[in-house]
Amino acid sequence: MITDRKELALIANTIRQDLLRALNTAGSGHSGGPLGMADIFTVLYFQAMKHDPQNTDWDERDRLVLSNGHICPVLYATMAHAGYFSVDELMTLRQLGSRIQGHPHRSALPGLETTSGPLGSGLSQGSGMAWAAKLDGKKHTVFVLTSDGEHQEGNHWEAVMFAAKYKLDNLIQIMDRNFIQIEGNTEEVMPLDPIKEKYEAFNWHVIEVNGHHYEEIISAITEAKAVKGKPVLINALTTPGKGVSFMEGDYKWHGKPPSAEELEKALAELQQVRTQIEQDQYDY
Repeated sequence: MITDRKELALIANTIRQDLLRALNTAGSGHSGGPLGMADIFTVLYFQAMKHDPQNTDWDERDRLVLSNGHICPVLYATMAHAGYFSVDELMTLRQLGSRIQGHPHRSALPGLETTSGPLGSGLSQGSGMAWAAKLDGKKHTVFVLTSDGEHQEGNHWEAVMFAAKYKLDNLIQIMDRNFIQIEGNTEEVMPLDPIKEKYEAFNWHVIEVNGHHYEEIISAITEAKAVKGKPVLINALTTPGKGVSFMEGDYKWHGKPPSAEELEKALAELQQVRTQIEQDQYDY
């Protein structure tokens, strides 16, 4: 388990660079969300979760369900650097016959808990896992990663009610609150706020954090694990395209990869960030 914030930030920087390389090689896929969630995935796989890359079916492992499966480049890159498979395999993203497909496919790659793609389904899957764990007397935690845009799906809110009814305090949902979806700003397409008040009305415990600040992320997960009798939402405010100036906050990067020229520019910026981290001149 890594607790040093600087080391975590350096890992996240590497993950950002590698996922962009994979997207460029694939020639398709999503850039904005994966870049925005790299810090949270780094904390989960290198600090917060119980897991074993050499024993992916370990019964006591924490479960991670990626509901918004289109941001899987960040999941794959994190898993590769955590030891689940070779980093070189990232360059097969979205290629015919690859284990790392455009959306996670459970039977294709050890370490994936679910197949995801249809938005709004992940919290139902994770709630079922959490309820089953309670019925079996298991002590692991189920993490469900969701997007803000998929909160526009009705079946997501059925799972919100289910989790509250069964007091699934072994369920932690982390929402990527980046305010973008493929057609624009979430609050223009279909307003979601006030998120905190909505979840509290459904009897959830809500924690709001800066999704790029390691102390806040780690503290929120620690608090979430201590909550009893309620499921927890960690509302993570993130910047889509984080670390790449021409991608940050631009919804047009929700669903496209960088060209060769854009990749070169993006990697140069991320390398500058890396230098700032190494020199303790970056806020992480």
